[in-house]
Amino acid sequence: MARVCELTGVKPISGNHVSHAVNRSKKRILPNLQTKRVWDGETGKFVTIKATARAFRTLDKKGLRAMTAGR
Repeated sequence: MARVCELTGVKPISGNHVSHAVNRSKKRILPNLQTKRVWDGETGKFVTIKATARAFRTLDKKGLRAMTAGR
């Protein structure tokens, strides 16, 4: 599935773009997805993950196993 964080499950959300005259039109707010190769210590291989920048910060702190344990 496109534009979904593989670690946290964050998806695009919808909202309104509001002009100065308070005219409203729909807009899509996309998550800040990045692609990164992460070392998996258990398998001994690199894994390519597409996740948000915030998820990668948490990944640096907790590790890959802690992030994927609840999924």
